[in-house]
Amino acid sequence: MSVLSDMEIFARVVTAGSLSAAGREVSLSPAVVSKSLRRLEERLGTRLLQRTTRRIALTEAGQGYFERVVAILASVEEAEDFVSRRSTLARGTLKVSVPTAFGRMHIAPHLGTFFAANPGILLQLSLSDSLVDLVGEGYDLAIRIAALDDSSLVARRLAPVRRLLCATPAYLDRRGAPRSIEDLASHNCLTTTAQETWRLEGPEGRVSFKPGGNLLTNSSEVVREALLCDLGIALRSTWDVGPQLRDGTLRVVLPQFGTSSDVAIHAVYPSRRFLPAKVRVFIDFLSELYGNNPYWDQGLEKVLPKP
Repeated sequence: MSVLSDMEIFARVVTAGSLSAAGREVSLSPAVVSKSLRRLEERLGTRLLQRTTRRIALTEAGQGYFERVVAILASVEEAEDFVSRRSTLARGTLKVSVPTAFGRMHIAPHLGTFFAANPGILLQLSLSDSLVDLVGEGYDLAIRIAALDDSSLVARRLAPVRRLLCATPAYLDRRGAPRSIEDLASHNCLTTTAQETWRLEGPEGRVSFKPGGNLLTNSSEVVREALLCDLGIALRSTWDVGPQLRDGTLRVVLPQFGTSSDVAIHAVYPSRRFLPAKVRVFIDFLSELYGNNPYWDQGLEKVLPKP
């Protein structure tokens, strides 16, 4: 086998999670796969994988090598596509991680249009509110809704995010509307266990508030349902509760406060010089679908505070 073949087998072992699974993908026995890995490690003079009977794990050297091997293999794929005049054809399996509610509400309904334009793609869509290890778990990209810290990953901003404090009219009639951030301390504040502090921006700059209430959950969708059941005040994104704000089911509370403009919807992917066509077309599709004035914010001018 060539060095390039050994590289491809190594990359498949990492993404598949085991030697046997990688072997099935390329029709090779686990023994042949293991021999390929040993040959690659001997050539490099370092261990790339820690292997046990149950799992494999990248070493520090293996992690860095994997990121570069993926870039090399992507470059080879693009070169072959160019020579065969298929450089614009997106094809192959695309593995994407997406936050649960966002994926259900703003990706799944548009997949018909995406597949019609890209029939050669098999989309493996994983919905989870946990941060995944893109490289270690073999994801091509992830959608993340946050103010991103510096990292070795590449991020492309897809759309702005507006988060506002809101509650139902029934809750506000029963408990009264807060007039200040301090007033929130006497209200039932609904939040996830991961969102221990509300970081807001108001007329006098940034403020932080630690919400407290009678519900503890790791599910953002449970918080949303509790909010709609008149149980309290929650900090929600307009992509999540836009229809309820428009029809009056929810009202904005303390409209002068919202989250930082640094929070946005991003497509995050491993740093690489050549981006595979399957990744590029999916990112472009979402970017065009959402944009700087996403459809979920349209029609909210009357109920939202001005930016």
